[in-house]
Amino acid sequence: MRKILALLTLAITFSCQDNSTQEFLYLGDYRAELQISDTEVIPFTFKVKDANNLTVFNAEEQIEVNEIEYRNDSVFINMPVFEALLAAKIKDQTLTGNFIIEGKDRVVPFKAEKSNTRFNVTAKAEANISGNWETVFSPETEADKYIAKGVFKQNGNQITGTFLTETGDYRFLEGVINGTDLKLSTFDGAHAFLFTGKVTDSTINGTFYSGSHWKEPFTAKRNANYKLPSANALTYLNEGYDSLAFTFPDANGNMISLKDERFKNKVVLVQIMGTWCPNCLDESKYYAEFYKQNKDQGLEIVALAFEYAKTNEKAFESIKRLQDRIDITYPILLAQTGTTSKKKAQEKLPMLNHVLSYPTTVFVDKQGKVRKIHTGFNGPATGEKFTEFKSEFTEFVGELLAE
Repeated sequence: MRKILALLTLAITFSCQDNSTQEFLYLGDYRAELQISDTEVIPFTFKVKDANNLTVFNAEEQIEVNEIEYRNDSVFINMPVFEALLAAKIKDQTLTGNFIIEGKDRVVPFKAEKSNTRFNVTAKAEANISGNWETVFSPETEADKYIAKGVFKQNGNQITGTFLTETGDYRFLEGVINGTDLKLSTFDGAHAFLFTGKVTDSTINGTFYSGSHWKEPFTAKRNANYKLPSANALTYLNEGYDSLAFTFPDANGNMISLKDERFKNKVVLVQIMGTWCPNCLDESKYYAEFYKQNKDQGLEIVALAFEYAKTNEKAFESIKRLQDRIDITYPILLAQTGTTSKKKAQEKLPMLNHVLSYPTTVFVDKQGKVRKIHTGFNGPATGEKFTEFKSEFTEFVGELLAE
């Protein structure tokens, strides 16, 4: 697969090397699509502000992209933080190439043309899905089955919202209803999602696509009072444990432990995460700012990164990119490379009943005792849920600091 990636990149880079002049992105709005099957594409929109800056849009989300390289008639757009690359030839204001995540050996055909329309409106909406939806993914397959909560707003044909799961949300979704046909999508560089479905006023029956590598059915029914299980009850300490223990390296090769002097008599938040994880990115943005405001009050945060990168060197490159991009000043330790397996992660932290989600946060008090474990992270796309989380988080950390 790596040979395929190299050949694809070389083909794009040198296709017109001998007799072409340098091409640059044209300014303005683009509609992009990832071809995930013979019949389905994942669309998203972006705006080129100048040759070196563009913005990707997903509902209210705006992702600023400024790592753009040009070689002959081709452009290489590196998405921020994540190991994701859009590599394409430029011709007549059209981009044609591939979306590449090399570390996961994924290549998806990509193209973009001048337009600002994500999904076309072709028929009057025959249903309104505004509100809350009790949702089950893979409902007929017990091993893959999981629950979620859909939260949506509709204005005419236009839809925004997301699905919340027990382990995090499915990002800022944006789309339309044409008649009874629902389509929603998002693209953040790490994940590209598409949800399609048939809608009535009380049910949705659909399919969820994650890139070109995953597809599953889902069903949803309207339920204004539906709530997911508490995120504070899903992960807990095994019997016989009351504290957390680990020793992992930082980028300088120093072995860091909770027993180190910097953590003594401090409230410590241990963040189980990965640099490849969008929900972890949302959480890290929030934690980075919270840490700056409260570190002088006796608070420490330490992150444990579980990375799919094959080597420590590559993993620490991803960690540094994340730290630099969102200005994280607390330490991020390398806990695992070569896999993001949650079972393997739990083996590194055997005092936990499981690692159910990236991210997971363990709250440790000044005496070194675990006081709470919060599974997953429902970020800005979840609206009121994110506001509730911030309020609960601030109050609980404040109580621990006051002890």
